[in-house]
Amino acid sequence: MAQPTTSSSSPGPEAPRDRRMAVRALSGVAVGNFVEWYDFAVYAYSTKAIATLFFPDADPVTALLGTLAIFGVTFLSRPAGGVFFGRLGDRIGRRNTLSIILLLMGAATTLIGLLPTYGGVGVAAPILLALLRLVQGFSAGGESSGGATFLSEYAPPNRRGMWSGLSNSTQTVPFAVTALLVLAISSGMPEEAYLTWGWRIPFLLAAPFALVGLYVRLKLEDTPVFQSLQGSGEVEHAPLRLVVRNYKPELFTLIGVASLNAVAFYTMSSYMSTYLTEVAHLDETTALFSNAIALCAYSVLIPVMGLLGDKYGRRRVILAGAIALAVTAVPGYLIAGTGGMGSAVLGQVLLTVPLVAVASVVAVAQAELFPAAIRYTGAALGYNIAYAVFGGTAPFIGQFLVEATDSAITPAYYLIALALLALVPILRLPETSRVQMLRGDNTEMRRRPA
Repeated sequence: MAQPTTSSSSPGPEAPRDRRMAVRALSGVAVGNFVEWYDFAVYAYSTKAIATLFFPDADPVTALLGTLAIFGVTFLSRPAGGVFFGRLGDRIGRRNTLSIILLLMGAATTLIGLLPTYGGVGVAAPILLALLRLVQGFSAGGESSGGATFLSEYAPPNRRGMWSGLSNSTQTVPFAVTALLVLAISSGMPEEAYLTWGWRIPFLLAAPFALVGLYVRLKLEDTPVFQSLQGSGEVEHAPLRLVVRNYKPELFTLIGVASLNAVAFYTMSSYMSTYLTEVAHLDETTALFSNAIALCAYSVLIPVMGLLGDKYGRRRVILAGAIALAVTAVPGYLIAGTGGMGSAVLGQVLLTVPLVAVASVVAVAQAELFPAAIRYTGAALGYNIAYAVFGGTAPFIGQFLVEATDSAITPAYYLIALALLALVPILRLPETSRVQMLRGDNTEMRRRPA
């Protein structure tokens, strides 16, 4: 793999022309991220109600697996969304593309809140649910990499990891907020009322949230890097072709490192509360509240880990994180499942700390691996292939392994296997913390040997 070009001392478009606009960019991405991932998280914390309402004729285990399978279906459309929005972002700009994504996600989430259940339309209900989840996945396919591209192109060169970590925090906070919101709504009314109409409230809130996020994003300017490409006439109109033809090593490296992040993150954010209630038999309040605490710890720690990556290098941080994740997986699950709020929090935090080290590097390195003119496409394609194969299936595989082996600890072994396999692409990851975000014109990209 060719090493990315290192940065020089000249300021150029690498440094934002307006520091105030850079801070506004960080705020805009943060608000948009919160709205986008709130929409995505609502389903994960409503699985119990959805299993009852959309799969009522199935036994509880089959209904739960069916609900988790539809969660996984969302990720099937993420690579297509990544390619579509990545190409759009490299052609019409990062800001406009991120605004379209936000509007699409908000519409799909709101429509889920309006869906009839199985009792009203029969088998059409889970089919419509799956279709709207595919739209959500298509939208999400452009969000993470788009946000990473936007922020990394605005951030100070020696703080890209920290800024990307701050952006990533706002992708995680919605999971904690949603967990607490669902808990408040479900515990604040009789179960019958919650299953009749209460479960819809978090989904319907997506509409006003999306409008607020859209307003904030449209107030931003596009990145100095993209504006420089426009000014020099170097906007690439076939970015996917160039990524696939000339940047296969970077693409496969990104898929490898992002796969571990995908499994670990969606195990923590979307499966752990289900695991604690269905496998460890903790009450729902303990499961949701402890998971929210762990996700808050993630949000606080990831910019700190990003700063460490800025200072000591990306590869050192992610390597330490992968090894630590393999070591702490079994103790983390064992402690979390022993019963009680304290052990549930401790076990999840034990898994969260090494996950943060991995996630902080993936958040920024996905953008740093590719030249500016094809950055959005390359990052979105690699990132979303990893999440389609490993992220969306993580909750389903975790629960399936428990049911198939009758062992509560098998999801931890799956996490260990992924952590060890990820060491191969991690060791191939070039050190990207010092690269320029504007490097190489289209002629150079086309000349590069495949």
